[in-house]
Formats: sequence, C-alpha cells, structure tokens
Amino acid sequence: MSVTTDDRPVTVTTTPAADPAPLGLAGFALATFLLSASNAGWMKSATGSAFLGYAFAYGGLAQFAAGMWEFRNRNVFGATAFGSYGTFWIGLGLWFVLVLPAPAGASPVVAAAHGAAATKDLGWILLAWAIFNTYMLAWSALANWAVFLVFLTLEATEIVLFIGFFGANTNVIKVGGYIGIVTAAVAWYTSAAGVVNGMRGGAPTLPVGKPLWGPRPS
Repeated sequence: MSVTTDDRPVTVTTTPAADPAPLGLAGFALATFLLSASNAGWMKSATGSAFLGYAFAYGGLAQFAAGMWEFRNRNVFGATAFGSYGTFWIGLGLWFVLVLPAPAGASPVVAAAHGAAATKDLGWILLAWAIFNTYMLAWSALANWAVFLVFLTLEATEIVLFIGFFGANTNVIKVGGYIGIVTAAVAWYTSAAGVVNGMRGGAPTLPVGKPLWGPRPS
C-alpha cells in the first residue's frame, strides 16, 4: 500500500491477521445449536431463549468481528459470510426483544393475533436469508468440502424452517431444528479443523477436503 506525503511516496507493509474463520464458525455453531435445540423441542424444562444472549455476543458480535478481520485478509467470501451471519444473529436477537412480545396490555385475542403474525415474520426472515445463502452455497464450493457442507446444511435448515413458520406447522419446525443441530455440528467440526490445522501446520490433522470447483484457468 502506497501512502503519499508532501515529500515522496512511502510504502507501508501490513501483515495479515490470523485466520478468523474458526472464531466465526464457532460463534455461528453455538448460536445455531442453542436455537435449533429449542426448535427441535429439546428444551422442555428451559426457557427456550438460551440462544438470545449469544445471538448478540458470540454468534453476533464475535462472528461479525471475524468477518471484518476477513476483509483485512482480503477474503471477500469469508468477510461476506461472517459479516452477514453475524448481523443475522444480532438482527434476530433484536426481533425477539423488540417485535415478538405482544403489545403491553393486549387482550388475549390481540396477543394471539400478534403471535400468529410474528410466526409469519420468521417465515419471511428465513426466506430472505435462504435466498442469500443460495448463492453463498454455490460459491462455498470454491473453498472446501467442510465449508460447503456448512452452507448446504444451513440451506436445508432455512428452507425447512421458513416452510414451517409460514404454515405454523410445529412438526416441520421441529424437523428444521434437527437439521439445524446437524448444521451446528458441521460448523463446529470445520471450526475445530481450522484451529488445529493452523496450529500444527503441514498435513491437515482434521481433513476438510478439497474445493469442489478448481481454480480458474490462467
């Protein structure tokens, strides 16, 4: 990078940041697991909102920060993925806090109508993210098999869930929850592989596979 001063151009060399992808994937995986466990009906003796704080902090802020570090590393795919899904979790958390609760003093009829409308909100939100995820899924094939599987399982999660929320079908939502748990497991594996492979160097300790697409011919 060249910086022009009053005297002469000065070349400033910046070093890349450490790979932020394992952090972004770990934050995504944990928030996804907590919400998916609730959707799957696993949290019968819990509030079901365990994910909310982590939607802001780990899945949201930490993942968004990972995306910004990916910009520094000139990784446009990682920056777009982590920056987008970091704000997805922050936005979803804000929706749960600001939109989901029924208006103060609402009658049972009004509260029920509000809850039904809020369910449709989630359908629209997940449909929009499934559209975004579709092209990110295609471009993830340029990374490796592990990253591709994260986006593939996430695509299935979003599609099943928006169908379930549009139809207010608890059984379909539960299936979406189970697929989301698989998504979290794949993301955790990919994060773990990024950590240990970066630490040890050489041949991968945990394999992530090769890109599905080869490089562009020169």
